Amino acid sequence: MPELIDLSQEIYTGMPVYKKLPPVSVTVHATHEEWAGEENPTSATPAVNRLDMGEHTGTHVDALSHMSKAQAGQTIETMPLEMFYTSGFCLDFSHKNGRELIEAEELETACEQANMRILPGDTVLLYTDYYRKAFGTDAWAKGPGVSAAAARWLGDHQVAAFGVETMAPGVSGVSNKEVHHICGELGFTHYENLVNLHLLVGRGRFRFIGLPLKIRGGTGSPVRAVAVFE
Repeated sequence: MPELIDLSQEIYTGMPVYKKLPPVSVTVHATHEEWAGEENPTSATPAVNRLDMGEHTGTHVDALSHMSKAQAGQTIETMPLEMFYTSGFCLDFSHKNGRELIEAEELETACEQANMRILPGDTVLLYTDYYRKAFGTDAWAKGPGVSAAAARWLGDHQVAAFGVETMAPGVSGVSNKEVHHICGELGFTHYENLVNLHLLVGRGRFRFIGLPLKIRGGTGSPVRAVAVFE
């Protein structure tokens, strides 16, 4: 039997979102008691919930259109499914502290140390342990991230995507905006808010699955990201 490792955050009311993105609210839209026509029910068990949230909520993937008008037509439902169903592996950057950059030469060294070679179409996940260190704290929005040069290095290696535990792929106010633009320019994407990457380090290749919702004109989508070891 294959081993599936869940890499996704839960979605819940009031969960952390990036800067001024829409807040998350999960409310009961209808109950079983309402459907049954019960008068003065003593319980209210949800039959349908209502979700109010942005596309970039929790564990999600960005469309190429997200950050640049130049890629306006490359919305989430137009991107090939092969981008979200790939071979992948995870590199260890757990020594990085908040707001520290991961540079291109460090990616190269980490690949050599892990005895891994990036193949075209791979998804490369970057473990910083920042989720376990900082999620739910004031430091959560101040995580490490890749530099612009590192993003371009990944793009030059023709990855399908890379993924991070943090709320942004780059460091906010330093490299984040440029990293987004480089992804769009070079035609690869990234996942944010991944969890459980510590369970992948040192285990070699796995099947990575992070399928988005088919949102018409979508700039991104929450995903249920998983790593599959055969």
